[in-house]
Parts: sequence; C-alpha cells; structure tokens
Amino acid sequence: STMRERKTTDPLRSSTDLSEGKEKLRLKQEVGLISGVSLIAGTMIGSGIFMSPEWVLHHMGNPASSLLIWAACGLLAMFGALSYAELGTIIKESGGEYIYILRIFGSFPAFLFAYTSVILVRPAGLAAVCLSFAEYAIAPFYPGCSSPQVAIKCTAAACILILTIINCLNVRLATSVMNIFTAAKLLALLVIVVGGLVLLAKGQTQSFQNGFQGTTAGIGAVGVAFYQGLWSYDGWNNLNYVTEELKKPEVTLPRALMIAIPLVTCLYLLVNVSYLAAMTPSELLSSGAVAVTWGDKVLGSWAWLISLSVALSTFGSSNGTFFSGGRVCYIAAREGHMPDILSMAHVRCLTPSPALLFTSAMSLIMIISGSFTSIVNFFSFMAWLFYGMTISGLLYLKIKKPELPRSYKVPIIIPIIVLMAAVYLVLAPIIDQPQIEILYIVLFIFSGVIFYFPLVRFKYHPRFLERVTLHLQLLLEVAPTTKDAN
Repeated sequence: STMRERKTTDPLRSSTDLSEGKEKLRLKQEVGLISGVSLIAGTMIGSGIFMSPEWVLHHMGNPASSLLIWAACGLLAMFGALSYAELGTIIKESGGEYIYILRIFGSFPAFLFAYTSVILVRPAGLAAVCLSFAEYAIAPFYPGCSSPQVAIKCTAAACILILTIINCLNVRLATSVMNIFTAAKLLALLVIVVGGLVLLAKGQTQSFQNGFQGTTAGIGAVGVAFYQGLWSYDGWNNLNYVTEELKKPEVTLPRALMIAIPLVTCLYLLVNVSYLAAMTPSELLSSGAVAVTWGDKVLGSWAWLISLSVALSTFGSSNGTFFSGGRVCYIAAREGHMPDILSMAHVRCLTPSPALLFTSAMSLIMIISGSFTSIVNFFSFMAWLFYGMTISGLLYLKIKKPELPRSYKVPIIIPIIVLMAAVYLVLAPIIDQPQIEILYIVLFIFSGVIFYFPLVRFKYHPRFLERVTLHLQLLLEVAPTTKDAN
C-alpha cells in the first residue's frame, strides 16, 4: 500500500522493535561527535547572525537590552536542547518533534506536525536561507546596485540542487561538507570577534554608554525581538532528527549539544559587541546588512571577505537544514503519515533520496513563488507552537512514566522554563499585535484534517498510487527500510 500500516499497541513502544517483514535495508550510523557538533553549530550559524542584530536592536530600543535578548535566546536554546536530549535517550528514533509527538500524544497531532513541517515549514526555511546565500554570493557581480531577482532566484535554486545531489549521494559526504563549512564560518566569526576586541581596546565604547536608555517594554515587541534572535539559534534541535544515524546516541547527543550551543552563544554575543564597537546604534539600524557594513568600516579593501564568509555560512547552514529536514519527511512516511515511497532509501547509497528529492522540490516551489520578508516571525510562531507541545510531552513522561529507562535526565525545572517561554512566544505577538497571517497559519495546520481521516485513519489508498509507487521505486532504485536498533 502507498501508506504503510503500523500495528502499534503502545504509543511509547520501544524503538528497538523492528518493522514487520524481512526488511534489512537501513541508514548507516555515520554521525559521530564532531559531525554532531558541526550539524548543530553549522545549522545554527547561518544568515541570522549577519542579518538579525539590527532587528533585535530595533525592537528592544538599545544595545544593552538587545545583548540581554541574545544571551536569553542562547540560554533558552540550551534549555530546549537539554530537554530534547532526555527525549532522545528515551525514544531512540530519528524524526525530532514528529516522533516524540507521535509516541507520546498519538497519530493525529503527529500527522498535523508532519504535514505542516514537510509541506511548509522546512521547505520555506530552506528556501529563505538559500535566498540569503544567493543574495550574498552574487552581490560582488553587481557592485553599486541591487542584484536582479531572477539572478538571485536562479542561484538559490542551483544551491538547492547541489545540496540535493550531495545529500543523496552519501551521508558521509554531506557530513564532511558540514564539517568544512562549519570550520569556515567559525573562522569568519572569529575575524569579526577579534576586530571588535581591537576596537574596544582602542576605546570605541560609545555605543555602550547609557546602554539601557530607551528600552522597549511592550510584551509583543520583546516577543518579536526573541523571534529574531531565536531565528539565529534555530537548529539547536537538529541532532534529534538523525538519532538513528548517531554513533552511540545516548552519549553523542547530550555531549554534542553541551559543546555546540554554548560555543555558538558566546560567539553571537561577542559578534554583537563587535558590531556595536564598530557602529553606533543608529548606523546599525540603518544598515541593510550589518556584517557587510562592519566589513566596510573595519576591513577596508578586505571587506569582500565578509560577503564571502556570509555566503559560505548560509550554504553550510542550508546543508544542515536540508540534511535534517529530509529526515522528517522520511520518518513520517515510514510511520504511515506520508506516501510510502518517501520512506524508502537508495539501495546502494543508503540515503533517504525520495524524501530528500521531495523536500528539494517543495523548496524550489517556495523560491519561485516569491520572497520571504516575514518568514522569520511566522516560522518562529509555528516552530515554538510544536516545541511547546514536545516539551509538554517530556513533562508528561517525567511525571507519569518515571520508570522508563533513560541514560540522561534533565532537572524538571528546565523543561518547565522552556514550556513557559514557548507559551509566551506563541501568545505575546497575538495579544499585542494580532495579524491575519497568524490565522492563515492556524487554518493551514488544521487543513491537515482533510487528508488525515481518509488517508491515515480510514486507510483509503487509491490504486493508481500503488502503481506510481512501484514505478518510482524502479526509477529511483530505492527499497523499504527498517529502523536501526540502538
């Protein structure tokens, strides 16, 4: 059948149960500690730190409070990641929020998450990062004027196609690309940090005098500032999407999180200090691209290095987003919530190539359809809605099922703080500045009901889809997979 049936008696069944039948094909455990740190840090450090600082400052009103927002975002990302680490050691399956919601709350909410994530959230996020990459990559070819939209979109599309080829060929190749680009972007951020420290040593501290003067007090403005900051930290949960591909996940998952997120937080704070050392708050607010303005002021004729660094950074980030995003589609299909072809892997490359190709196609549609000026706020709204649901699931397990085996435990106060933050981030912008787009997002999420009941609940499978699945299986050289037993 095109949508696979699952005979599940307990929604929290052990992840060591293999699917029925004689399926032997599975994804390899190729992701070690270094690759895990690279996947987290490499995805987190994208276009955000080069674009978001001016918007955080705009919503908060002054440098000191904006730095507090950046620190608070890092702390919240760390708390969220530690909570997810415990979930990852209880439910040792790939799929992140999707698999946790499925095992804890059941099929219907998990389907709504998969439907929203696979069709809208992940492709839109990937498209936005690739458009940022394209903008910086072709900017040197159009000095003194804005780049044409056709060139930007074609470059972004080429970026997605290259990422598709890399990720479909080999998991090790994809993780090697992540490791190389993570090292490159860390080097670029270190250049900005060192430049800022030199400026501070020379006494350029005027931006930090009366740092809290004019702080914004509105709950909606603070919530939107958090959205902008958290966009730069997005990716803290990516390792949970590939748990089955981790070497010793019970050890690698918590360790990689504890290395990557504090590292990124410290870098972000130092980079923001460097921006404010080189520019006054008004200059920073009027800058279209903060990092480029910083490069013009500090590096002079070497300013082109910053554009190159941002292009490398966004390419590496989009690779991490693509790597983990394809897994959500793959796992959802394996659980019967997406067409069965998306749950298969290439028989030689051992990569979930159909799911990756589908994610690529959806992202290309997003690029063609238009720009993403408000994507950050709406992406964050949807993300924190499901983060909150996932964290509430962890609290349920800690209270109701403390006997479940787990190699790592997070203090209960940490997921409580994350849940409170998630509720605030979802409700604050709605209460303070309600926008019709939020209603559209909620309607889109619940439009999944139209597909869930006939295709999943009542298992209506059109016969022509079976033939399509067989033909695609032959064309793509893919076969059904089984879960890895950790």
